[in-house]
Amino acid sequence: MNGVRSLPQRDLITIVASLVGVTALCWIYLVDMAIDMGAMMDMSMMQIPDWTADYFWMMFTMWSVMMVGMMLPSVAPMVLIYATAARKAKDQGAPIASTGVFTVGYLIIWVVFSLLATLSQWGLDEAALLSPMMVSNSPWMGAGLLIVAGIYQWLPVKDACLKQCRSPFQFISGHWRTGTFGALRMGLSHGAFCLGCCWLIMLLLFVGGVMNIVWIAAITIFVLLEKVLPIGATGGKWMGAVMIVAGALFFFV
Repeated sequence: MNGVRSLPQRDLITIVASLVGVTALCWIYLVDMAIDMGAMMDMSMMQIPDWTADYFWMMFTMWSVMMVGMMLPSVAPMVLIYATAARKAKDQGAPIASTGVFTVGYLIIWVVFSLLATLSQWGLDEAALLSPMMVSNSPWMGAGLLIVAGIYQWLPVKDACLKQCRSPFQFISGHWRTGTFGALRMGLSHGAFCLGCCWLIMLLLFVGGVMNIVWIAAITIFVLLEKVLPIGATGGKWMGAVMIVAGALFFFV
């Protein structure tokens, strides 16, 4: 992050304030929605609605807002380093798009994931595998997701994707593109690596509860620490082992 120090203070403040502001708004939305759903459960009014077009859109919006709120903190270092590199390139006369274009490209990947997650939720509801609070009703499903997610933490594909997420300078140097389309392409590329790193972790929301704020926060913190801590990669592997053990225990609880 030393390179970020060369970023003009006004740019730094603007970018950080934007990331923090958008993240805060997403979490306010999620907390408010979770409170509303909890109140309905307390009044025994909660049941799985029919999947109308309006309900599908509401769930897709929920997933999209949740993914933005969960992933922006962990991508912040990359965004700041891109902004620094873009500023230097612009000073040298290169056609560079705004940092916002790069960030939008990154978030597009997670919006696509949100669409797939919404479709998955629909299918699980139709199979009666989710509770009204969007928690797995099936010990087999919960155990399977934990075990598969735990195994994935040890696979080479996970390591390859995580390496790109943990090494912003390496990503920038290896994927640099100029212009608006280039910035968008870089954002999409980084988002794809990030998705490859975290998609199974995100599916664990079906285990702890899609609207369980504590569970959402725990996954968000895990993703952030795995990407930024010096021991993040090793810690992620050991957490994968914990997931495997927890999944095995699911069969006996």
